Amino acid sequence: MTTITLHQVLPQVFAANRDLSSDVWLQDLTLEKGKFYLVEADSGMGKSTFCSYLIGFRNDFSGTIRFDGRPSSEFTPTDWTRLRQRHICYLFQELRLFPELSVWENIQVKNRLTHFATDSQISAWLERLDIAEKRDEKVGKLSFGQQQRVALIRALAQPFDFLLADEPISHLDDGNAEQMAQLIREEAMRQGAAVIVTSIGKQLPLNYDCVLKL
Repeated sequence: MTTITLHQVLPQVFAANRDLSSDVWLQDLTLEKGKFYLVEADSGMGKSTFCSYLIGFRNDFSGTIRFDGRPSSEFTPTDWTRLRQRHICYLFQELRLFPELSVWENIQVKNRLTHFATDSQISAWLERLDIAEKRDEKVGKLSFGQQQRVALIRALAQPFDFLLADEPISHLDDGNAEQMAQLIREEAMRQGAAVIVTSIGKQLPLNYDCVLKL
């Protein structure tokens, strides 16, 4: 997949407000594979809603979203499943990890479905993000910042054309944020993928091709 195009998209909750000042809502916007995007938003402007539209979790909007020219309204459940498995990986703001499972088990929940990353590659990612010693600990015992790093590794355990990261470093110090940014940059470039990062404050340190105000 090479493009995601939004044509005059507007969440239903904003339907009464046609005077929005936004680079996304009520605009014609094409997100291209291989580019890095930062989507800045004030609280309440639909940042997580925007992510939910791109991943197909919600469709309560007017306008059209197209994936390689095909309207999302035509997608079947099987189409959405294929898109999430092969084309768009999503790093949730709320992480959605399993607290009763270990770090390794959380990552393998996904990797056993995709068979994408080798055990040695996952171990190397854990080392790079300074959580290798937490491999066998239950995720529920980790800090939120440590959990964010686990969630990133799990997100990377699949092929993707677009990486969608919703406030990925909200609880990380600058050093760990830079390590995450480097890993994301390398994996995106290796696959020729786009990166779409949302933020209401602290930003993932990447060289963005485009900064959009939601």
